[in-house]
Amino acid sequence: MIPDQGPGRATGDTGNTKPLNRALRSRATRLVLRVLAAAALAVDAGVHFRLAPGYQAAAPEGFGEGNLFLAEAAAAAMAGLYVLIRGSRPAWILALLTAGGGLAVLVLYRYIDIPAFGPFPAMYEPVWFFDKTLTALAQGLATLLANIALVLHQNTRPDQTRCDL
Repeated sequence: MIPDQGPGRATGDTGNTKPLNRALRSRATRLVLRVLAAAALAVDAGVHFRLAPGYQAAAPEGFGEGNLFLAEAAAAAMAGLYVLIRGSRPAWILALLTAGGGLAVLVLYRYIDIPAFGPFPAMYEPVWFFDKTLTALAQGLATLLANIALVLHQNTRPDQTRCDL
């Protein structure tokens, strides 16, 4: 006769499912972080790509703000794909630099009137409008998620040979 092992326990089951549950939660958490960060970076890229022609028209000759918008759109798209596909520490660092740098420039030129210097035009724009607010929120979210992912990556056990961040 098999001794009573409690409800729901099969023979040979030790009942120690905590490591498995923790691993599944950790993998699910990392996947959610990757998807959300990629989505935030996609919003950033989409808004910059859509607005670029209008900003370039303001200064058709020269480097132009529109070209800077296209560069930001390309960087955000690449960082988002890199995070989504790979999720490695370098991918998160790229996402952090892209989103955080873009947010810093957006806020800087919103509140400080910096004159043109070198090839860069004067980009002071002292108003908030829907697309600018949407971009700021997306960049802020991507920056936050990248920071969280990097902290989680740092806290992984050294005996783990592969990290699916």
